[in-house]
Amino acid sequence: MNVDQLTQVLQRDEAFMANVTRWETIPAREAQYADFPAGIDPRLPPVLAGRGVFRLYTHQAAAIEAVEAGKNVVVVTPTASGKTMCYNLPVLSAILKNPDARALYLFPTKALSADQVSELYELIEAMGADVKTYTYDGDTPAAARRAIRQAGHIVVTNPDMLHSGILPHHTKWVKLFENLRYIVIDEIHTYRGIFGSNLANVLRRLRRLCEFYGSRPQFILCSATIANPQELAQTLIGEDVVLVDNNGAPMGQRHFVFYNPPVVNRQLGIRKGAVPEVRDIAGMLLRNGIQAITFARARVTVEILTRYLKDMVRDPLGNAGRVRGYRGGYLPTQRREIERGLRAGQIDAVVSTNALELGIDIGALDACVLCGYPGTIASAWQQAGRAGRRKGTSIVFFVASSAAIDQFIVTHPDYFLRQSPENALLNPDNLYVLLSHFKCAAFELPFEDGEGFGSAPAPDTLLNYLTEANILRHVDGRYHWMADDYPASEISLRSAASENFVIIDITNAAAHRVIGEMDRFTVPMLLHENAIYMHEGQQYQVEKLDFDACKAFVRQVDVGYYTDADLNVNLAPLDVEEEREENGVTVALGEVRVLAHVSMFKKMRFDTHENLGWGKVQLPDTEMHTEAMWWTLPEEVTASMTDDRLQNGMLGVANLLRIVAPLYLMCAPQDIAVRYEVKSPITDRPTMILYDNCPGGVGLSHKAFGMNRLLLEKCLDIVTHCGCEHGCPSCAGPVGEIGTDGKAAAALILSELLTRIA
Repeated sequence: MNVDQLTQVLQRDEAFMANVTRWETIPAREAQYADFPAGIDPRLPPVLAGRGVFRLYTHQAAAIEAVEAGKNVVVVTPTASGKTMCYNLPVLSAILKNPDARALYLFPTKALSADQVSELYELIEAMGADVKTYTYDGDTPAAARRAIRQAGHIVVTNPDMLHSGILPHHTKWVKLFENLRYIVIDEIHTYRGIFGSNLANVLRRLRRLCEFYGSRPQFILCSATIANPQELAQTLIGEDVVLVDNNGAPMGQRHFVFYNPPVVNRQLGIRKGAVPEVRDIAGMLLRNGIQAITFARARVTVEILTRYLKDMVRDPLGNAGRVRGYRGGYLPTQRREIERGLRAGQIDAVVSTNALELGIDIGALDACVLCGYPGTIASAWQQAGRAGRRKGTSIVFFVASSAAIDQFIVTHPDYFLRQSPENALLNPDNLYVLLSHFKCAAFELPFEDGEGFGSAPAPDTLLNYLTEANILRHVDGRYHWMADDYPASEISLRSAASENFVIIDITNAAAHRVIGEMDRFTVPMLLHENAIYMHEGQQYQVEKLDFDACKAFVRQVDVGYYTDADLNVNLAPLDVEEEREENGVTVALGEVRVLAHVSMFKKMRFDTHENLGWGKVQLPDTEMHTEAMWWTLPEEVTASMTDDRLQNGMLGVANLLRIVAPLYLMCAPQDIAVRYEVKSPITDRPTMILYDNCPGGVGLSHKAFGMNRLLLEKCLDIVTHCGCEHGCPSCAGPVGEIGTDGKAAAALILSELLTRIA
């Protein structure tokens, strides 16, 4: 059965369609072509013609023309639209014309780097040209590294390796820095929040070194669809960027099915699990011979679904190679083998985490199943784009879990299908991040008096601070590095604070091993002594937490419970940046101090979530300065409510903001925190507070302040249209948490706020 036949069968199946909230058919689109730009080296078009490429898509030609004109470019088109050509052709053309020219490619993952290098190799081999392309990452053998530094025309790496392995050792890379013509950064939508803020500063350091060596490279960036690609690209590189988004690639017809599992308890708003529904849909595709990929968020879910699908197709000898799992933790050779099997059509079904989301070539699949919402619209479209890479018809199933965000998406499909409202946000001038990279930059090259650091504010102030701390020394108009340590090795690009705690497994007394790390502000919640820490499905009990040495020692256990710490958070105002008062409602933006204290933890049984006991936690308070925005409630509204009703309503609004804010701010739910305070120390009135859940903030509160009315409108939309009676996990929260009046009180508070603010 092909996809066209399957769609007809499903649309006639009343039991299946009863759970479909929207069946969207996206029509096929013809390709739009343009000729090769005149500046391309004449040796390239014949080679591409031999691979079946006789003309370029319009966006490819537009991007190459902008690059040839000396401009920085960001290309924003869907998956499988040939973005790779937008940077490979101008880079190869430049190297063919000038063998001394160099290029640096940055990819967010090693797997993507390996895939792109193999595609480049094929093109270079077909030309018979002497263009040396190498991957430089943690897996590169030491013997190959010198050759890459001396002779690599195109060096392919990742941000972490550039930060800690290339920039601090720039004197070994003189040939690259002197002749660097292009810097290519792919999948820039992944560089948001702290990771993006760190990368922006790594690029400031890179441009500073290029200037020292006399080169001024151009940037070519690529992104999935987001609301602000040009703004994101310009913030990342600190220069103006031309946007190319006129997608000329063809696409076959695509069916997008939004599937909501049936309700099993209407009073509590509980639905049938997403995993059994995904298992049935993926199994149906497998039985009908439709090659498909299934995405799940958790590694454990991947393994469960893989096992079920393998059981469906085992031959008499027990072989089930037609079904494969794919996730981090598999060996690189195994992952490459699975990718080859998919391209060759030897694998009928693959179940993956987001490891296959980015642009790794896995050939043309006919169907895709999303087990729950992956976290952002950009990621969801990337995953959905894995089906339908040919001109034929494809189908995508989005199966919602009971999670509030999933329920919002499945009941508001227009939000998903129309232009993405997500903004990728970062803040290169976050003080914690900036100070770390000032250290790295000073280690790499002394700062001159009056020298800037990209667009960073007040560089002299930071340099003087580091001098007073005996990290730098000011001599003859220069700031020299004088500390003993090597700064880049202590800084993780994935977090703001450098004081990450290392988690050490001591199960085997003879061989302790590091299994992970955690930021300082999360440690009291998850790594206090006697906590149960989960890692890849395995349970560990925390034996000892050394707060001063930033180490947690854990031992493998197998117990039937998890731990849940009781976190008390107090907010105190530091500075009000902007404030608006309208009809008794204050909407404000500012800096706050977050004081977190964990005093006790509960032991909760896995299946029933019943309380099995509790224990004390004795740890120091953790303090964080960050950005926040807040709404104060009008006195007329709060005076009309009892204390209990007001508290239940404010809790309901907080739960709704936790659903909506991550969707519109394009961040993970844990990147923000929402608090309600019946008498806030910030305002001395009932107040709803949203803040960046990382030191210094990354701009999420700023963006929320600008779209605060939109956030409130979406919260009201959810609570008004949810089918539950008094509240459920998909809207204001379960009745056991917000009471029977919490949903109505939340709706009243939101209505009043929207009536009073512009």
